[in-house]
Amino acid sequence: MIDLHSHLLYSVDDGAGNLEESLELARIAVADGIHTAVLTPHIHPGRYKNQRSNLLSKVLKFQGELDAAGIPLQLRLGGEVRLSMESLELILEGEVPFLGSVGGYKIMLLEFPHQMIPVGSQQFIEKLLAMKIRPLIAHPERNKAVMAQPDRIRIFVDSGCWLQVTAGSVAGRFGEQSKSTADWLIKNDLVHVLASDAHNAEHRPPVISEGRDAVAALIGESKAWDMVCGRPAKIIDNA
Repeated sequence: MIDLHSHLLYSVDDGAGNLEESLELARIAVADGIHTAVLTPHIHPGRYKNQRSNLLSKVLKFQGELDAAGIPLQLRLGGEVRLSMESLELILEGEVPFLGSVGGYKIMLLEFPHQMIPVGSQQFIEKLLAMKIRPLIAHPERNKAVMAQPDRIRIFVDSGCWLQVTAGSVAGRFGEQSKSTADWLIKNDLVHVLASDAHNAEHRPPVISEGRDAVAALIGESKAWDMVCGRPAKIIDNA
């Protein structure tokens, strides 16, 4: 399996705090059947000083540390980009790492604030699409506005966005409301991929098999595997 959204890279955001934690997370991922993890540190100007030019060397260093420890996990660099005008400036400067590309569009993991869908989000997304950047919206099932009214996310899918649901949400790790929202999105064929959004070993581990199995119970084995293998592979094949 391929994990498109993870915070395994140490000392860059609210994910792994040090190398030991990163190695532990990597071991958990491999044990779960994940062979490739896209590291997606928060790209959130004003909060984290992450951008493509200062992350590349850290990912290469971490890959070397995984190889030295005998942990068979392949790493790719991506980023979880906060919806903001400051992030747009980083995109224009070429400092935002994309997940890959499909059909002539670069695929970018985009995060809304957890509490709401900001005013102007649709215009922001239209600007990205005009730049041939397709947003993959991270964990919409955990957004309070979407949990209150799941159909609110449909306008973004109709515009051309894809949705990434957290595997743990479908498995019930984030509570009943997130699970019911995730289930609704999946049953309505609005979800493109599943990913872990892993931050730590105890509460938010890099595990996607439980979510895959939950999706399989909802819409079938083939579609569930496509969300953790087929579609992610198409994205990173052109990274």
